[in-house]
Amino acid sequence: MLVPIFTLKLNHKINPRMVTVGKFDGVHPCLTAATQAGKVFIHNPHARGQRPVAHRLSQSAQDSDISLLNINQAVTCLTAGTLGPNTTGDTLLVGSQTNLLAYDVHDNADIFYREVADGANAIVLGKLGGIPNPLAIIGGNCALQGFDYAGNDHFWTVTGDNVRSLVLCDFTGDGKNELLVGSEDFDIRVFKEDELVSEMTENEIDARSDRTGEVIFKDNFSSSVAGVVEGDYRLDGQKQLICTSTDGEVRGYLPASKELKGNLMDSSAEQDLIRELSQRRQNLLLELRNYEENAKGVSETNSGMGVIPANTQLKTALSVRPATETQKAHIELNISTANETIIRAVLIFAEGIFEGESHVFHPSAQNLSGCVRVPIVPPKDIPVDLHIKAFVGGRISTQFHVFEITRQLPRFSMYDIPVDSSAAPPTGRVTFSINDRPQRVVMWLNQNFLLPEGLDCPNITFNALRGGGLLSISMASNGQITLRTDDIDLAGDLVQSLASFLAIEDLSAEADFPAYFEDLHTTLTEVDEFHSVHQKLTATMADHSNYIRNMLVQAEDARLMGEMTTMKKRYRELYDLNRDLINEYKIRSNNHNALIACLKSVNQAIQRAGRLRVGKPKNQVISACRDAIKSNNINALFRIMKAGTASS
Repeated sequence: MLVPIFTLKLNHKINPRMVTVGKFDGVHPCLTAATQAGKVFIHNPHARGQRPVAHRLSQSAQDSDISLLNINQAVTCLTAGTLGPNTTGDTLLVGSQTNLLAYDVHDNADIFYREVADGANAIVLGKLGGIPNPLAIIGGNCALQGFDYAGNDHFWTVTGDNVRSLVLCDFTGDGKNELLVGSEDFDIRVFKEDELVSEMTENEIDARSDRTGEVIFKDNFSSSVAGVVEGDYRLDGQKQLICTSTDGEVRGYLPASKELKGNLMDSSAEQDLIRELSQRRQNLLLELRNYEENAKGVSETNSGMGVIPANTQLKTALSVRPATETQKAHIELNISTANETIIRAVLIFAEGIFEGESHVFHPSAQNLSGCVRVPIVPPKDIPVDLHIKAFVGGRISTQFHVFEITRQLPRFSMYDIPVDSSAAPPTGRVTFSINDRPQRVVMWLNQNFLLPEGLDCPNITFNALRGGGLLSISMASNGQITLRTDDIDLAGDLVQSLASFLAIEDLSAEADFPAYFEDLHTTLTEVDEFHSVHQKLTATMADHSNYIRNMLVQAEDARLMGEMTTMKKRYRELYDLNRDLINEYKIRSNNHNALIACLKSVNQAIQRAGRLRVGKPKNQVISACRDAIKSNNINALFRIMKAGTASS
């Protein structure tokens, strides 16, 4: 239970997810947040009367406790913490779509200002793995980048999609921090420095008690929550939970003392408890009545009102169903009983498959039977646990027994063995060697695909039901495995899955995906063109800015000298130039957005090339690809993606 201990009303809006607390003088905690018009406000009620000096920092006109930091760009993320070894207090880090600023608030000075081509959507500050110094790690356009106190780039890797959240914590329990990355593709990835050690998919995450799962505290703001941080804002030795709203409201909370907890339950909480107990009483009465009716039915008519045979079992089966004229390709979940009982309804809970994560199948009374078929269409290749609850009873039953069973949907379930093998073979391939028996590969196939019984050979061809095309898997006698598919993402998923199953730590591979690499080559050409256009537009806008400056001077001179005709002429020219500047800005903005999209594709290509390998070879490919892009060596880039090395 939390108790509100202070409330502030700041006269500044707060951007969502851009709130932090920093001790910029080493002593006093200051609430810091991004606000409107490319500014960051710093609230410091502990040092009233201390006016900031010039440079970026200025005093707020609305609140004497607030200083404003002018960024002059839309702020996308910020944080504060210890970055340098000899700094007085915390360093403030502010990210935008093009730059990262490290700022010393105490001395009112820039520490470094770096351009970040991939943007900065999220930021975290701290130590990562065995890297000795703290890093400011930013997540942007499918890329992660870490800077030290001097602004040097000490960490870089790619991830699957645009980064939205970052956390440093000891995920593996080895005493060193790993980097947890949340991205737009609903994946949470764990990096041990530049090595991906874990990956999981989450569609939603709840914050509740870690012991009981219940909501432990609830409060309401007049506007949406902008951020939640912690800090000793009252300087009384206790850290408070500090919540901020987008309207600038700030509330601090502390855990309630044992003496107060019994007196803090207000009327709404009491009503919630009474409502919960009433519902529990109603459920118990209903359950008792069902037992009484079952017993009455057995004793009077022996008709089995709700009673089912003792040997009743619920069976499940999964099978692949190709597309037909009336139904698209899907996985069929068959749920059945082996006797005369019927299935009245089925509830299926599965994360990431059904809208709302649940599906209810309720056949009409005329179509009741002991078998139910439910179509399932997984959106991507991930293993999913299907939690099934089936209501089973007799045909005239009014009460039903609930059977619960869990069945796992294999990761690559949307692949079927084709009946017609006349389709064109894939041109893409990845080849690698393993030191393992073919039977182990067969075990992996049976665990991850829906296969017919009796498969004893690792050489097999599938038809991709979701995206179309063929997938071919073959293994030679010397342990060389060749995966043939035109989908480079699928190839990477297969490599990672097989390596995990066989416990392979390092795996190098050779790959060639002609169609994909051709598209990538086109994208790289477009990147060069967009960079060239960007430079030309920047130069043109600079020239126009100089013209505007000169015309303003000439117009003011003409006004002071009373030459109204000349003044009007200059202001008309200024109007035309301003219109041209606005049009050029729109062109530049569109060019920048197109460039960002292309850079995202390039970063994703590097990530995909890395996923065709495992362990050290994977990290070497990602690092070498980045070096090739930095040096603009396109030929080396494609050699690395294909062979895993830049040497020809």
